[in-house]
Amino acid sequence: MDSENRMLVRRSLIPLVLALFAARCSDGPHPTAVQPLTPAPHFLQWAGGSAPQFTVTGALSGGETVKGVALASMTGGLSLNQYSASFWAVRGEQRGLQINYLSATGDTSAPFLRLDTTDPAFVPGLGDLAPGDSVLITLTIDPDNIKISLEPTGLLFGEPAQLQIAYGGAAGDLNGDGVVDDADAYIESQLLGLWYREGADSAWERVPAVQSLSDKSFTSALPHFCDFAISW
Repeated sequence: MDSENRMLVRRSLIPLVLALFAARCSDGPHPTAVQPLTPAPHFLQWAGGSAPQFTVTGALSGGETVKGVALASMTGGLSLNQYSASFWAVRGEQRGLQINYLSATGDTSAPFLRLDTTDPAFVPGLGDLAPGDSVLITLTIDPDNIKISLEPTGLLFGEPAQLQIAYGGAAGDLNGDGVVDDADAYIESQLLGLWYREGADSAWERVPAVQSLSDKSFTSALPHFCDFAISW
């Protein structure tokens, strides 16, 4: 092949090479490309700007089951501005935790959360649980928003755990503008829901849940543990 023909062949291959290069680049995002962000949910805030006190039933305190007023027993590794309570879940047994709001005067309370388990099946790092085996479950309440974390993260259930969480602690101000009005009523009836995320690096997503307007709560069956919040 003479030099002129070789030059024509090279020129004819250039568009093909460029097309293949462009196709490979389009397989994934460009490192400098701006990626669309998942909108963050609007978390409901506690009325008054801080978490209230609670009454806790079924929580562990010094290894004992308690029934009384507590700012949820503190456990190792948690910062002091967080509220947490723990209990032992046993495979094949009904176990749970109930937390109520405590009024500012301390003489009345209202439901906040109930968690019921019967079938913890798999613990990350430990493996499958046999009937009668137990796992320590810890629930942490966010001091700013109506949001909780359930640990151990990734705990799987055979029969889903049942979670009921109420949003009455927002005192009706669902958009946080300091006024309870028609906008809050619309949010409650049309937008509000139970949201979850797998971990701190994951996006929040809405999870199926049954809303009770009379109880101002959401109830959901949980196949596994992660973070949950009442949001819109």
